[in-house]
Amino acid sequence: MRKSEWSDSELESLLRHMPRIHDHRDPRDIYEKISLKRKKTSPWLLPGLAAGAVLLLFFILLPNFTGRINSSHESRADKSSFNHNIAVQPDNSAMKKDLASSKVTESPQTNQANLLKVENGKTAIYEEEVGNGTVFTYWVPDTQAQILIPVSIIVNLSQGQSWIKKYTELMANLQEEQWGLSDFYPLNARMNLEKDGNTITVDIPSNHQYGQGSTIETNFINILKKDIATNSSIKKIRFTTNGQIGIELGNYGRVEEMDVEPENKHAYFFYYPEGSDLPFLTPSVEQFNDIQSALEAMRTDQSMGLKSSLMSLPPINNVSISNKIMYVSFDVKPGLEDNQQSILSIEAVLLTAKEFGIEKMIIKNPPLKNLGTFDLTKEIKVPIAPNLRRIP
Repeated sequence: MRKSEWSDSELESLLRHMPRIHDHRDPRDIYEKISLKRKKTSPWLLPGLAAGAVLLLFFILLPNFTGRINSSHESRADKSSFNHNIAVQPDNSAMKKDLASSKVTESPQTNQANLLKVENGKTAIYEEEVGNGTVFTYWVPDTQAQILIPVSIIVNLSQGQSWIKKYTELMANLQEEQWGLSDFYPLNARMNLEKDGNTITVDIPSNHQYGQGSTIETNFINILKKDIATNSSIKKIRFTTNGQIGIELGNYGRVEEMDVEPENKHAYFFYYPEGSDLPFLTPSVEQFNDIQSALEAMRTDQSMGLKSSLMSLPPINNVSISNKIMYVSFDVKPGLEDNQQSILSIEAVLLTAKEFGIEKMIIKNPPLKNLGTFDLTKEIKVPIAPNLRRIP
């Protein structure tokens, strides 16, 4: 049995507060009984009386004693919990540092649901979603470095902040490998907008890697052009190496300046990263003379991993354009299912229409009233940019 935690002073105080016991017998009778010893107390009675006294005292002390035990246990439990919490809490400083300095790599199967905007089935960025923000589009090589895929984000610029400064700052936050693409960003270069507002200076260190192979070199130049053309109206790039005019490239030789010209008239296809069921909407390398020929090409697979983007839609019977509005009619016999693939196919048509200067699309006699959040009975605006992704 564990030793009592009651001190002598506590026991004395307790006994003082116990009720007094009064014996109403005549003292003489008591004295007489003691002196004459008429009755001898049986030996077995003493232990019983002692046990009764102990039992009585136990019930008197039990509530307070139990409270002290509970309090002691709670105190020890709190200390144990506190110590346990201290023991299991890791040092997060190193973890945060690692996360800030390196990119998280996950398989496309596990991250697409988190990184792809699929709440309503749409994957592109539309006017109503931007608000006061700014849309940035980065062109990223696929894993085979054969095609460039546009990936778009929505950011908020501080008052007076240059877009090119914010654009280059966010390059380090792109999750290319996590998206199933090549790890290309950030660029090993500094980009600054010159005072004329029409030229961007790209300064590269002398030990840059962009002239070490035709594929790397070609992608570097194409990505620079597409990044600048897609996000601004800049017309010229000026190259410097460690501040000195010009850059040496294997295929191009020495380059000091390069014109930037917007590209258009492409058709949008599906590109599926390995292991992913959700494609990127990706423009073709080839350019088309008109949207009818672009839509026709979209019904079949292409080279370099581009897949047909119209297999989920009924055949298109007729296309006409008036005042930057495209009118489309479908063959209603196969029908149209309200699912993710059909929504992506409509987005591919809208993005392709944008390539030809079209701003809205109207579907004549739509096979469905609603496709996801698209109301097919009303005119639909083309997206601002494809492939919305979220970055830290």
